[in-house]
Amino acid sequence: MPEGDTVWRQARDLRAVLEGHELVSSDFRVPAHATLDLSGQTVCSVQSRGKHLLMFVGGLVIHSHLSMEGHWDIYPVDANGRTARWRRPAFTARAVLATASATAVGFSLATLDVLPEAMVGNAVGHLGPDLLGADWDADQALRRLLGDPGRAVGLALLDQRNLAGIGNVYRNELCFLGGVHPAVPVAEVAGLPRILEMAKRLLEANKNRSARSTTGGPARGDAASWVYGRAGKPCKRCGSLIRHATLADPAHPERAARDIYFCPRCQPAP
Repeated sequence: MPEGDTVWRQARDLRAVLEGHELVSSDFRVPAHATLDLSGQTVCSVQSRGKHLLMFVGGLVIHSHLSMEGHWDIYPVDANGRTARWRRPAFTARAVLATASATAVGFSLATLDVLPEAMVGNAVGHLGPDLLGADWDADQALRRLLGDPGRAVGLALLDQRNLAGIGNVYRNELCFLGGVHPAVPVAEVAGLPRILEMAKRLLEANKNRSARSTTGGPARGDAASWVYGRAGKPCKRCGSLIRHATLADPAHPERAARDIYFCPRCQPAP
């Protein structure tokens, strides 16, 4: 599931093959930008901002968001100009950016937009401090979280306006590590600064790993998480069976409730 560490890693890999290189072709497979041609333009930089990707090209910004299914693949181009065979279905491609040596393809992107550089704030200006960014400010993130003290901590941690980079996996794991049920109001979470410290530490630890682990154990299967995806299995701390439920956001009734996993003994319900 793409979260801040995944997007940071995507930006790193794209930067290695695109930054400083001239595009020989571009293909945007969304109606709003279907006629846009960036060939001949140089990719100035590739950045991650929380769970958003930004590519600065010729005074424009290609803004994408992976959401649940998205991914940018990179394919080498041989000496004859042929790109390696794609690993994903062509009909899921939303953007194709090619240089003389590599082709980057954005598949199943939830958001794909191209906007003037001056308007980049329209795409990411609402975000809180980025856990993996140079602007990370734990004090500011804490102030933003405490700005709505009655909100469930599990909802507040997911809100990218408070801090950028946490998705549902980290939300569940951080609540467990903090010993708090996701539905507990922010005002009642005494260890909120510690949860932010752990969030920073976990994302930093995982940003260079191809598979995520929040336990310090192997990044595979049951060993990789404390509670996420472990419903019905024993808690690694107390042995109680991990439970699964959903947590809806009253502020956004149009959004589907998200999965939560918790230990009933280590994280008593409010």
